[in-house]
Amino acid sequence: MNLTQNQMHNTITAIATASGVSSISIIRVSGDGAYSIAQKITKLTTLKPRYAHLSSVYNKNDELIDQAIVIYFKAPYSFTGEDIVEFQCHGGVIVAQEILDSVLSCGARLAKPGEFSKRAFLNGKIDLTEAEAISKLIEAKSSDAAKILAKQLKGELKEFVDSSRDALLKAMAYSEVMIDYAEEDIPNDVLENISKQLDALIAQITNLVDASHRRRGLIEGFKVAIIGKPNVGKSSLLNALLSYDRAIVSDIAGTTRDTIEEQIRIGSHIIRLVDTAGIRDSDDTIEKIGIQKSIESLEESDIIIALFDVSREFDSEDENILQMLQQTTDKYIITALNKCDLPKVMDISPLKDYNPIEVSAKRGFKELTKNLEAILDSIGEGDEMMLISTRQIEAVNRAKEALLLAKEPLINEELEFFSYHIQDALHALSSISKPYNNEEILDKMFGEFCLGK
Repeated sequence: MNLTQNQMHNTITAIATASGVSSISIIRVSGDGAYSIAQKITKLTTLKPRYAHLSSVYNKNDELIDQAIVIYFKAPYSFTGEDIVEFQCHGGVIVAQEILDSVLSCGARLAKPGEFSKRAFLNGKIDLTEAEAISKLIEAKSSDAAKILAKQLKGELKEFVDSSRDALLKAMAYSEVMIDYAEEDIPNDVLENISKQLDALIAQITNLVDASHRRRGLIEGFKVAIIGKPNVGKSSLLNALLSYDRAIVSDIAGTTRDTIEEQIRIGSHIIRLVDTAGIRDSDDTIEKIGIQKSIESLEESDIIIALFDVSREFDSEDENILQMLQQTTDKYIITALNKCDLPKVMDISPLKDYNPIEVSAKRGFKELTKNLEAILDSIGEGDEMMLISTRQIEAVNRAKEALLLAKEPLINEELEFFSYHIQDALHALSSISKPYNNEEILDKMFGEFCLGK
């Protein structure tokens, strides 16, 4: 097969496995030149589609690189919709890189980040919801996230968008017909039915956004902030959960002056654990900056672990922490009484509404970890559909705003304004999966009503 220089340049390649030592590495090639490049560097005359060929692989000097499994996926039956060849070679940096260099020497170019998925989208193999799910699945922070993303890969969100689009297209079609074909017989209850459909869709979108905000940590990793006054044992808790001394621990108040953030696995979840500076009134400029960062971490967190030193009196600094908890209504809170191995001095009655648990560095933090895992598991329960990116959330919020704006002109039978807002909602929803085409409204108009005009 004789390919033009442009066809070869549009053939892309990349190592598809993570860098490092492994048993297998995969080099992927996609485009018009994939098949001929595979023939050239393997010296195979033919490659049977979807068949694993064990073959030697050579560099541009005809020197043997490795024996690899070579699989050919013929267009359009591949991930990108183009010819794809995958080389599965022995793992390690050197062998994979040499095969990649051999492919590049044959005229292919290095793929840009996400270019394989971009080609799959452009060739109609996946939509934007599936493309985003692929990206997020690689970075999933919990098994619950993997399940959610797997459902989106199977088209759960796409189905919601498609059904919503269909309902809006029908509503817009009715509106356009009533504007342009006023002489035709239109059912009297049309406006009422459209209004009910809009209310139902607005309620669905509201629930979807609320669930997505509540469960976003399943995708991104929940942020857990440890707060308390100085010297209550926040850094000791961080070190205990990490199983190594990440934070400096001392008896000097104000030792931690900045937030320390680390990732840790709790059950089936990966969380971002933040040790904060002790919150108190201070004249030290540097410490005040750390305290402000502590307050910001509290506001940004999904879960708060509030520590109180049970071996000391409940004082104004503890009262300040308690007031912060009382003002927090949208976060999960775990209250822990630390240093419970020492004589108990604190009056814990102000904390009784938070059901505090007893912990200490000597006895361990097992009960606290158990409570934290239970909260994380409860958030992951259920089969609620959710949006997995800020882009998707912004899109459905724009759609909701447009639908709310469409309600008044619908009631007042100002159908031109109604159609304008519905079109905005269509564009916003469609941006989640696939662009909205104005021809779709024509299909609905003339397909649904059979006007014969």
